[in-house]
Amino acid sequence: MYINTPLFTEFINAKEILWLGIDFTHAKFTRKGFDVPQDVLRNYFNEWNQLIISDQKKYDIRMSFRKPIMTYDLSSVTKANKSVKNGNILCENITIEAVHTDEGICEYLRQLPAPQQHRFALIFIVESFDASCKTGAVWVGLFDTVSHEPVLCEKFLKVPSGFGTKSYWGRIFYNILYDIRSHAYYRWESLVKPMEGITLG
Repeated sequence: MYINTPLFTEFINAKEILWLGIDFTHAKFTRKGFDVPQDVLRNYFNEWNQLIISDQKKYDIRMSFRKPIMTYDLSSVTKANKSVKNGNILCENITIEAVHTDEGICEYLRQLPAPQQHRFALIFIVESFDASCKTGAVWVGLFDTVSHEPVLCEKFLKVPSGFGTKSYWGRIFYNILYDIRSHAYYRWESLVKPMEGITLG
């Protein structure tokens, strides 16, 4: 996990957050469960991205990140996801541990294009969907659109549930947002807020 204390402190006081979508360009999928034609898999990318836009009450970014205003621009993620080829992402087995690092994800965030009308942008970067062990690994990335400096990145491991590929794996994103709303955001705040009652010097 990485957190930039000064920038996250500024983010806490911000009123808006820009949602960039779910990025699958770094993803690996087990062949079991995802051995489908390339256009079918890409269509799932679009459907998973539309879940959060079409049902913002359920996939509530504003509540999870304590922001009254959430805007979105999926154009960059949509374009990037179209470049994904099945031959590069399907695997027989996936190792969950240490596929990507904080440093690698932070460097990727620095390179992402984002409109600068809004200071802070949020993106989910899928690392893996493993149908064998029924686990999804997703990086939550937050960055400053002006300086392109990462504000936060952390990997979440969640279990899917439900019926049908779209809903089953879409549950991963709901579970992440629920975790952030209920636990992770408080943990992040505690890391950047000075401890009360302690005098230095």
